[in-house]
Amino acid sequence: MRFLWIVLLAAGLCAGEFDEAVAEYNQGNYIKALDAFYVLAKEGHPKAQFNVGLIYANGKGVNKDRYQAMVWYRKAAEQGNTAAQYNLAKLIAQRPDKEDPRALEQIKYWYEKAAEGGRKEAINDLALLYLEGKGVKKNKLKAFELFKKAAEMGDSAAQLNVALMYAWGEGLPNDKIKAYKNLKKALSQGRTEASAYLERLCKESSWACQGN
Repeated sequence: MRFLWIVLLAAGLCAGEFDEAVAEYNQGNYIKALDAFYVLAKEGHPKAQFNVGLIYANGKGVNKDRYQAMVWYRKAAEQGNTAAQYNLAKLIAQRPDKEDPRALEQIKYWYEKAAEGGRKEAINDLALLYLEGKGVKKNKLKAFELFKKAAEMGDSAAQLNVALMYAWGEGLPNDKIKAYKNLKKALSQGRTEASAYLERLCKESSWACQGN
């Protein structure tokens, strides 16, 4: 399960203090970074709140604490931080009660928010909910459209997923050439599992792999 582990750069947000905290983090001074981010986070700055959540989630200089990570991700998420919205959804999806309707509702809600903000990973994971019928009515066509959107934005998981649907999805537009192209894109981004699917596709439909 992917998480966004990037410490965001300052964008006119208490730039001096924020940049100093980022510098401490990048130098491995995680406690100092946490202290600095925490001061800004308490003042309501979403990027600092996200980074406090990130440090707790990743256990950098502190014990991993998913509860604290979720608290701070939620604060940032409620202010529209898409990275926090996405990571919050992922953490909820790892809880023991992840199949509970209320948990599924939250997962869907935060994926949707992050997707609306242009977070490509969230669009892919929202598509998976529709494909599997988790927290939503199962809708393979909607999942397909979402996978296509995320794939076009460059998400490697979505490129792999849409390729499989193009090549072998029942009741969906069949396009072996698009399947091949998306598998190649996914493979170029490190999705090594795409290799086996490419081999299968080219064995079954060699014409789709020629000159593309």
